[in-house]
Amino acid sequence: MKFALKTLVASCALALTVGLAHAQDLAPLNSDTEKDRIDWSQLQSKFGDVPAAAQGTRIGGVSKTLTNEYWRTLGEGYQNYAKSHGVEVTYQAAQSEGDQLGQLSITENLISQGFKALLLSPQTDSNLQPAVESAESSGVPVINVNDAVIPSAKHYVGNVQRDNGVKVAEWFLKNRPQGGKVAVIEGQAGVYAAGQRTKGFSETITKDGKFKVVASVPGNWDRQLAYDTAATILQQNPDLVGFYANNDGMALGVIEAVKAAGAKDKVVVFGTDGISDAYASIKAGDLTGTVDSFPELTGEVAMETALRLLGKQALPRVVATPQALITKDNVDTFSAKGDDLRQVLLKQANQ
Repeated sequence: MKFALKTLVASCALALTVGLAHAQDLAPLNSDTEKDRIDWSQLQSKFGDVPAAAQGTRIGGVSKTLTNEYWRTLGEGYQNYAKSHGVEVTYQAAQSEGDQLGQLSITENLISQGFKALLLSPQTDSNLQPAVESAESSGVPVINVNDAVIPSAKHYVGNVQRDNGVKVAEWFLKNRPQGGKVAVIEGQAGVYAAGQRTKGFSETITKDGKFKVVASVPGNWDRQLAYDTAATILQQNPDLVGFYANNDGMALGVIEAVKAAGAKDKVVVFGTDGISDAYASIKAGDLTGTVDSFPELTGEVAMETALRLLGKQALPRVVATPQALITKDNVDTFSAKGDDLRQVLLKQANQ
């Protein structure tokens, strides 16, 4: 296994070097700050109708894992949009969020099967790089979909990762003006989204000196690890006022630890992603909030992007998708589904 991991790292590094050499005019992607971008709500007005796909078009999607509701819902967005446009989709994922080799193998298999475009949500910023280079050398468009960022990606669909953390920090600044100690449960170390979410939160909440981040610890997207880590942080900091977790699964683990410590009335907990269990927890008065990045809509927009690229439309490098801070004050509004939710988000985009 150690040899396999070393081989993966070496191949990723080589592919990244080769990829950048072939795209010298394409700077390494930073999806949060890339200027060549368009908001999802402007695609229709800027580029018109989605081009009709050729009969028999097949598009492959590869995700981190299907054990996380976020990625299952993203796949539902792929399927929904593809079905409405007569396109076949194959959606697969690794067994766990740490199975980098398995995810690479799945992607390489899809490439060998002749799919016309690939929608990839890599586990790290580099583990799918060899497959990306292989696909693009064969003329297969690759869309990097939320949330790890492939530096050489020509197309990316997803939200501004830093803003996930910023939105939570702004809630603290507004609703806890006295300040205090807070902690962060990070995602997987070295993953772009985890780093940006953490950075956005930490830099924003500490800017006026009233808040102090007393711990910022990787939870590896794991609920049990987040519970254990939060329990330790609470023991070490009995005067803690809040947690921010990089995803909802970890946030739900944190709230369990907070309740077990008898601190529910004084410690607030926020997550990221907007999974159904997070919404239910907010409505039940447990989880304080989550930043929803609307995975089903993100999947639909990613599939739309793929079809526009297959139709030879010259899209910007980044298609930005929506996000919103969900609390008890607006949870019912954003609980809408399907077209009703799309209308809510379009209204938000036009404000």
